[in-house]
Amino acid sequence: MIGPVDPGTAELSSIATGLDDLVRRITAHAEAARAAGDDERAAELFAVERALAGAHRRLTRMTRSPLGSGPLPRG
Repeated sequence: MIGPVDPGTAELSSIATGLDDLVRRITAHAEAARAAGDDERAAELFAVERALAGAHRRLTRMTRSPLGSGPLPRG
């Protein structure tokens, strides 16, 4: 049996989905910049991609924990 769902968890899951979309879009821009030889722009965009991907992983882990409670995972 599945327990009660915290309404905040559903919203966080939605935000995680949005972050996943942003990661893909930023990646496409970073790869285009790299292909165009704009290494500085590509490096900055890949740094943004890493930060957003990390945020996505953390939110996903939170939404999978029971009721989204407990301490945030490190890493």
